[in-house]
Amino acid sequence: MSGSMRYRVVRPQWLITAALALLLVGCGNGGDEASNGNGQMPPSAVTLETLEPKTLERVEQYPARVRGAREVQVRARVAGILLERTFDEGSTVEQGDVLFRIDPAQYAVQVKQAQAAVTNARAERDQANRDWERAVQLFERGALSASERDRARTQRDFALAGLAQAEAQLDEAELNLSYTDVKAPLSGVTSLEVQPEGSLLEMGGLLTTIVQQDPVQVIFALPERDMTTLRQAQSLENGIGREVGLELADGSEYKRKGHIDFTASSIDAATGTVTLRATFDNPESVLIPGQFARVRLVIQRFNDALFVPVDAVGGNQKGSTVFIVNDDLKAELRQVELGPIVADKRLVRSGLEPGDQVVINGHAGLFPGAPVRVVDDSPVMEGDD
Repeated sequence: MSGSMRYRVVRPQWLITAALALLLVGCGNGGDEASNGNGQMPPSAVTLETLEPKTLERVEQYPARVRGAREVQVRARVAGILLERTFDEGSTVEQGDVLFRIDPAQYAVQVKQAQAAVTNARAERDQANRDWERAVQLFERGALSASERDRARTQRDFALAGLAQAEAQLDEAELNLSYTDVKAPLSGVTSLEVQPEGSLLEMGGLLTTIVQQDPVQVIFALPERDMTTLRQAQSLENGIGREVGLELADGSEYKRKGHIDFTASSIDAATGTVTLRATFDNPESVLIPGQFARVRLVIQRFNDALFVPVDAVGGNQKGSTVFIVNDDLKAELRQVELGPIVADKRLVRSGLEPGDQVVINGHAGLFPGAPVRVVDDSPVMEGDD
């Protein structure tokens, strides 16, 4: 090869650290603090944590919006002059409360007309029944032809149909009269009125909107990866991924828990997320439709698993590493396979066992085989003996 080519030698970091430490020991005086008097390096001060199986939950947060469980537009079902608004705009109303009154005069007249029509139809029915009974008697004595008898029966049927029509028209007139009192279709909070008092309303004209605020719905979305994890957890253990918490915009925690009652059946191609909906009781009206919040959702639970602090994890060319301390108070380097971060700790899938003493502080200058001195859990400063 050409003499101009250069090679780069890559050495493990801990070997370099160890070599430097030995060099310092060799250059020191017999009374130097870097030596323990026997020409050996002083033990490194470390803090340990004993690994014990524990159960932790993976909790994720997702941005969300609050909306009313139901939002209904209140419209006029009959035309007329708007006489009165009986509620304060923005107030809470109960289902069945009268919100508006429309001039009932013309509809009261229509009811009276329909009542008169029913009375007339009943009289015609009674007369038709008498004619029919008389025709039957005459026909049996041979004093009336069959065609005349049939004509009497037809007249009776016409009278019965006329009465039924008149009664239906009366029902319609009474219904229209009742619509002049516009009532709340559900309990909730009203918006501003759309039509002021004195306006001429058309049938179907919008009057106000009512939003049901107890309960409320919270809409949020999960990334595809988290949704897959959640579904796996739900299939293994009841309760995971069904109850949710809520953090408000000011950072406070809403005191009531919600329950997921809807999960979209497909992934949004534009965002790569799955839409979910949770319902929360809201008797104090703390949650307001349109409000921003963050949903707290348990998407995974690890039972009797091993976890190490995030700061205890290092790495080399082979992957993740963790220092432990053996019974001889010597450092050992373990290659580990790790899982997700859960509650500021890393899940250990392999490489460590219950009871292992993991170094969580004091990694500076530590290498495999290095002697250690265990200290309490206070931070270990560089230069500690």
